[in-house]
Amino acid sequence: MANLRFQVVGEAFKKQPLDVQAPAERPSEFFGKYVFTKQKMFKYLPKKVYDKMLDVIENGAPLDRATADKVAEGMKQWAMELGATHCTHWFQPLTDTTAEKHDAFVEHDWKGGMIEEFEGKSLVQQEPDASSFPSGGIRSTFEARGYSAWDPTSPVFVIGDTLMIPTVFISYTGEALDYKTPLLKALSAVNKAATEVVHYFNPDVKKVVSNLGWEQEYFLVDEGLYSARPDLLLTGRTLMGHSSAKDQQMDDHYFGAIPERVAAFMKDLEIQALELGIPCKTRHNEVAPNQFELAPIFEETNLAVDHNMLIMSLMKKVARKHGFRCLLHEKPFDGVNGSGKHNNWSLSTDTGILLHAPAKDEIGNLRFVTFVVETLMGVYKHNGLLKASIMSATNAHRLGANEAPPAIVSSFLGKQLTEVLNHLEQTTDDTIAISGKSGLKLDIPSIPELLIDNTDRNRTSPFAFTGNRFEFRAVGSEANCASAMIALNSAVAEALVDFKKRVDARIAEFAKRPEYAEGTGHTAKYHAIISVLREDIKTCKAIRFDGNGYSDEWVEEATKRGLDVEKSCPKIFDRYLDKESIEMFESLGVMTKKELEARNEIKWETYTKKIQIEARIFGDLSINHIIPQVVAYQTKLAQNVAALKTILPDDEFKTVAASNLALISEISQRVKTIEEGCQQLTDARKVANKIESEREKAIAYHDTVEPLMDQIRYHIDKLEAKVDDEVWTLPKYREMLFIR
Repeated sequence: MANLRFQVVGEAFKKQPLDVQAPAERPSEFFGKYVFTKQKMFKYLPKKVYDKMLDVIENGAPLDRATADKVAEGMKQWAMELGATHCTHWFQPLTDTTAEKHDAFVEHDWKGGMIEEFEGKSLVQQEPDASSFPSGGIRSTFEARGYSAWDPTSPVFVIGDTLMIPTVFISYTGEALDYKTPLLKALSAVNKAATEVVHYFNPDVKKVVSNLGWEQEYFLVDEGLYSARPDLLLTGRTLMGHSSAKDQQMDDHYFGAIPERVAAFMKDLEIQALELGIPCKTRHNEVAPNQFELAPIFEETNLAVDHNMLIMSLMKKVARKHGFRCLLHEKPFDGVNGSGKHNNWSLSTDTGILLHAPAKDEIGNLRFVTFVVETLMGVYKHNGLLKASIMSATNAHRLGANEAPPAIVSSFLGKQLTEVLNHLEQTTDDTIAISGKSGLKLDIPSIPELLIDNTDRNRTSPFAFTGNRFEFRAVGSEANCASAMIALNSAVAEALVDFKKRVDARIAEFAKRPEYAEGTGHTAKYHAIISVLREDIKTCKAIRFDGNGYSDEWVEEATKRGLDVEKSCPKIFDRYLDKESIEMFESLGVMTKKELEARNEIKWETYTKKIQIEARIFGDLSINHIIPQVVAYQTKLAQNVAALKTILPDDEFKTVAASNLALISEISQRVKTIEEGCQQLTDARKVANKIESEREKAIAYHDTVEPLMDQIRYHIDKLEAKVDDEVWTLPKYREMLFIR
């Protein structure tokens, strides 16, 4: 086994970078090559059909079947010219992955042959088996019918020989069984609410769009090493492993030179991503060894979510081509930073970004402050829900680990914006003064003047304002961004609806006052907005925190402020079923109570299954890999001791054999502890498995099963540091964390 391990390690290190040939064109020329863009729609569709589709995409107009038939005809022609022979509805069930079923472009010609055919009915609708996907009790096993329906706002694309059609996925009775359906409803809700509010400042705005720019972090591991670790293979993370003598403590990996093999992988990935219309912008080494990041230019949120799901699939495929495995688990290695997916969120209109302060424009500044404060109101009221939206069995390993945002949602605004809000709260002065970027000159003549932002960054803040957007930093690396975006856009939409209701009432009240009459200065509308903002600034002040989110003092302070400080993943899911959450989702038409209850059943069940799988693999590795090899090494030590005793005098023997005797004793004690712990682990699982309630079962796994694995791991990791390296069968951290 030892020789096999070193053979695996050696072969992994022999991998050479692949010579990736970029297309001859510039990226701007092959961008979207395999996407049915508006430009291609114009080419392949009749003019009337093209105009109708633009109305559907841009204004939400209904799509009739006759138009769908024409679209399908042009789409099929385009796809077949690219070599497509099949089509599939590509959707996002509640498994945190994507799903697809491929159908060929063929039908009988009723003359003994076949013809290529793709009709509007195949484009618009398919019927996946709904009972085979998580439904949380909405559908029984014998109730199989479900529907996927085309989402025209996310363009179709071709991968290999298949036309991929982004769709929603619903049950036969109409409940959402996916992420896209409630996301589209949440985006519609925030569009409606924000448009009505922005009309206070600009009546010409037609719609408000939610934008998302995700930053995808990931690890790369040599494929040979990955295959030799059953825990990585089956759970996505290492369940045991002693820290490498060197990992990230030198801070030399972050933004360091990208290894040649990794650069080849990144180049290949970016080319394929750009061809699929994903606007890749940034790549770099992350903090931990073998950890990297990819980030695109921001996009409309629905499209950005689709692109993130697509890029995660693409990363795994391209990584294998280069002799790697891509790890998207939030915490694949203990002791080094895990991976997140920062979600940069903003709102924009056809006239600009709502979260951008135009500095000298007083009305524009008021609009900016309005949307900042109402965003904070949504985050404050639903801070527990937002935490639930990003919580999972995998992300729980990362949150609060002094490397990522704490498991308490708060917002960092920076000095200038904080001062603006404090000024409005604490004075009767209705003016809003916001300065733009300032200049900073260094005492080096050859270095040009730097433009300094009016706010710093706070890496411990889960929801930080970073200039013209909020950065929701707590989203997990393998999560579907839609979960966080559904909660956030819904919370902001609700806050804006409530804001407008109160402002309208205040305008009617202020209009009766002579001091607010036309021509006397600011209008009743201006003062009404300021008046309501003052109330909201005071109400949501508890969510604002500019200090160290990792400190114990913050946990105590957050508790006093009434923020959600729960750390147990299964209990955090309860926030979806709070009265306030149900009322918000139902009032906005995003999700019903029935859908929320079903999703929580899935969340609890998924949590249990992930910990259950980890526990079973952990037990198997402990009993069938670790203990046999450790005992074999112990036997080797005992044989050495026995041999020494036969040839050395008693006094000399005691001195020479003392260390081996101590190690033999330590091994015996640790092996006994591991064996007893594994039995306790099995017993704890059996007890938990008998619990009928999915919530209580998940809590039992969290409280009784997970802690046992941590306790047993401690002893295994100690043994790894003591046992002969040739005996240890599993690749070690020092081998997996550094790409040669």
